[in-house]
Amino acid sequence: MVSEAQKRASAKYQRESTKRKALTFYKSEADILEWLESQENQAGYIKRLIREDMERRTSS
Repeated sequence: MVSEAQKRASAKYQRESTKRKALTFYKSEADILEWLESQENQAGYIKRLIREDMERRTSS
């Protein structure tokens, strides 16, 4: 069981140390959403794609 103090500390850490971004998919993009959902680690997959794109753009 998690104490109230731990919950507050975790919430404070999340607020101060992380950022959230949301993606919206249209029905016409169902194939993209299905592909993303098939990935074992969705956040890691997206971050890897972004890092690869950043590398391509900076090394050109």
